[in-house]
Formats: sequence, C-alpha cells, structure tokens
Amino acid sequence: MSDAAIRITRGPGGKVEVDGPVDAFAASVLARARFDISPMLRGVWIRLPFDLGRRWENEHATWAAEMLTAARYTVDLDPGLRNSSPSAPAAPAAPHRTTMTAQPAPIAPRRSVR
Repeated sequence: MSDAAIRITRGPGGKVEVDGPVDAFAASVLARARFDISPMLRGVWIRLPFDLGRRWENEHATWAAEMLTAARYTVDLDPGLRNSSPSAPAAPAAPHRTTMTAQPAPIAPRRSVR
C-alpha cells in the first residue's frame, strides 16, 4: 500500500471517478461497490456507471470509501459524495414460515423372528 490517498471525487461532468494508487485488492473492493474498471493506455479508469442518480452514486461512493478505510487504505472522499443519511439498520427479515406437507408414515422397525 502507498501512503498517498485514494481519491473518490465527482468530476466536472458529474461522473464519480477514482484516482490514486489503486492496487489489485483496492480495485476488487471498488468493483464490489459497483465501480467500472476500464484499462486505458496510461493506467486504469475507475468510475461509477452514468445516470443512476446522485443518491445511488453517493451511497456507492460512501460504501467504497468505508470498505477501503476498513482495509486500511487512506481514502479522500469528496464531501459532496458523502451519504446524506446515516446507515440505517437493515429492515427486519420477514418471519420464516415453514410449509407443512404430508409425510409418509414411518416404517416400524422389523422384529426378528426366532
């Protein structure tokens, strides 16, 4: 890992891009956060897909920054990309209901005949 920070910013055209020392593991973390990784002549272009809405982009940029920080990378996240709402707890799961089906009657053990 490098001492330089991985920067996640919103560019002038509105696209969210990553710049800085991104190694293979950091690239896999960014891919997990739905960033597109495209090889270029001079390195790699890492960005979020276009036109999915600012809220979606902010959520995924924040998620990527949190995962990279947890992996001990230095991350510089553009303040405009911070998720505006704190992480809400996940909705409770629906209760698991088992469906009862007819089962064959158990077979009685054989008695030995002597």
